[in-house]
Amino acid sequence: MSALRLVLGDQLTQHISALEGIDMDNDVILLAEVRSEATYVKHHKKKIAYLFSAMRHFAQSLRDKGYQVHYTDYLAEDNAGSLSDEVALRTQQYQCHQVICTFPGEHRLLSDMQTWSERLSIPVDIREDTRFIASIQDFADWAKGKKQLRMEFFYREMRKKLNSLMTPEGQPEGGKWNYDAQNRKALPKTLNVPQPTQFTPDTITDEVLALVNKEFANHFGTLDGFHYAVTREDALKVLDAFIQERLALFGDYQDAMAQGEPWMFHSHIGLYLNAGLLTPDEIVQAVEAEYHAGRAPLNAVEGFIRQVIGWREYVRGLYWFKMPGYEKENFFNATRALPGFYWTADTNMNCLQQCVQETHDNAYAHHIQRLMVLGNFALIAGLAPEEVNNWYLLVYADAYEWVEMPNVSGMVLFADGGVLASKPYAASGAYINKMSNYCKNCHYKVKDKTGESACPFNYLYWDFLIRNREALRSNHRMGMIYNTLNKMDETKVIQIQEDARLFLNKLDNHEKV
Repeated sequence: MSALRLVLGDQLTQHISALEGIDMDNDVILLAEVRSEATYVKHHKKKIAYLFSAMRHFAQSLRDKGYQVHYTDYLAEDNAGSLSDEVALRTQQYQCHQVICTFPGEHRLLSDMQTWSERLSIPVDIREDTRFIASIQDFADWAKGKKQLRMEFFYREMRKKLNSLMTPEGQPEGGKWNYDAQNRKALPKTLNVPQPTQFTPDTITDEVLALVNKEFANHFGTLDGFHYAVTREDALKVLDAFIQERLALFGDYQDAMAQGEPWMFHSHIGLYLNAGLLTPDEIVQAVEAEYHAGRAPLNAVEGFIRQVIGWREYVRGLYWFKMPGYEKENFFNATRALPGFYWTADTNMNCLQQCVQETHDNAYAHHIQRLMVLGNFALIAGLAPEEVNNWYLLVYADAYEWVEMPNVSGMVLFADGGVLASKPYAASGAYINKMSNYCKNCHYKVKDKTGESACPFNYLYWDFLIRNREALRSNHRMGMIYNTLNKMDETKVIQIQEDARLFLNKLDNHEKV
């Protein structure tokens, strides 16, 4: 009796549950580059190249260990085109009597997998993805009966579960759970930012780059300068370089942005973690060890660990807790189409130009660029959640629906009405000016609140609050800002609304803004 063991492109971990108990003499491992997964949205060229190369290297590492591997490359004559058709074809080819796979990262794929057993007339075992600290059921149990599902409290449970940054007495290190207040410094002019860890493409990667350049020529982004790790060994080098070179200052400057510095003091490991080349437990252990050895401050280590076992675990749990249906949330009834500059970077707003261009070039932007520039504009301009979700999913190399949708619909757009965030993450140009140097080179003037020269973020921010007053009136965290709005001179309010109307009309008419 043989089993077909399916490994998806974001499950490149040798101890993935789909491979547990494998019969090396009879079972066959399937990895497949299929059109349906590569094109259901037009993924960034670097994202496709990274995943295809990582999958090919992973398959080779399995073969080197003696496993039987069937790898279907994108141009194979018998490529069935979809995962379900590939599974059907290979179960027949190898006369398999069972399919074993790991729980996928997207609801649409799970729904498809759940039909395979009937279609193939053989058992299909969909196993839990044990790479996460919390199972889907763990999150559901935690969420049951709660009126508010706040990440902070879930994060504390994860800390306790892993005994991470906890004292022997069961208290958080330093006496506090969260040091985010210490992690909001702007980048000093004199501080040099280390370069990211880069790798020269090998023969396998070169072949993939040529494939992507030809087959996905009309997809977003560029392949120029491809330097990502595509093996576990090299991903571990990226993690180690982050710990040695940037972790100590990560906390202070994790929210900072600077023109010409896309990488900053971040780790750049999200794409490796989400594809399985790294696992959360080993990352947390390595980073926490730096704190206990006195080589990294608590605010940096706690802030980083919070992203790995707080936000990441939380959004995955929330995604499955709210799906299906979460993708349709639209609290503000936002309907504006995504502006063309999200694809071209052709805008006079320098912050947006920088962030879109870096996304185009790298398939990467750090979380404040995603949230407080790209996302902030999408929120206050009233962009349609479906279009914004689609954009975030396809442009970033670390994006899969389970991690992208809660961050966008919940945190960026407040489309879920406050399930994830306690208030909208809306801000004027003052925040961007505080946390970056983008405003110094902008066509607009961040200190001007209204008029043709004013930063659009300034009047769009207040216009957003005016438009959505009824929707937000009961939000206790918005009371102070609405008190300020209520006291604002009526003439100023009228000017804000008129500036916003003129700007949004230009946006809708595809004029450069």
